[in-house]
Amino acid sequence: MSKPSVLILCTGNSCRSHMAEGILRNAAGDLFEVLSAGSKPAGYVHPKSIEALKEIGIDISSHTSKHMNEFLDQKIDTVVTVCGNADQACPMFPGQVDRYHWGFSDPAHAKGSDEEVMNEFRKVRDQIKLVFEAFAAGYRKGRGESGVME
Repeated sequence: MSKPSVLILCTGNSCRSHMAEGILRNAAGDLFEVLSAGSKPAGYVHPKSIEALKEIGIDISSHTSKHMNEFLDQKIDTVVTVCGNADQACPMFPGQVDRYHWGFSDPAHAKGSDEEVMNEFRKVRDQIKLVFEAFAAGYRKGRGESGVME
């Protein structure tokens, strides 16, 4: 039996969606096939996103920025949007079961010194970590000992 897929969407697919993908894959890669994409992909993964996750032992350096349309012909069980623009632009995916919107501020828009900007990436990373680890824990608990949803 294949794992249910979770597609995390953001506008640029450069910061928040990649941090969420890395965190959810780390917390529940045994439960989910975790993917991310954007409605208007930036074409790169922000170096500070990579650095922020590296600080907590998660490597997303091999991630690439992708357009959400690449996944329209795949079975997507859950779509999670992490920014308002992606929530508005998100199409319905064939067979999609669940859709959630958990918005986070965009750390790419942070201003200030390099350290101040990095602190914004850390703050958003920690918020994403809290939400996506709770999602994984709730899903895991809902499966119970039998391994199927109760």
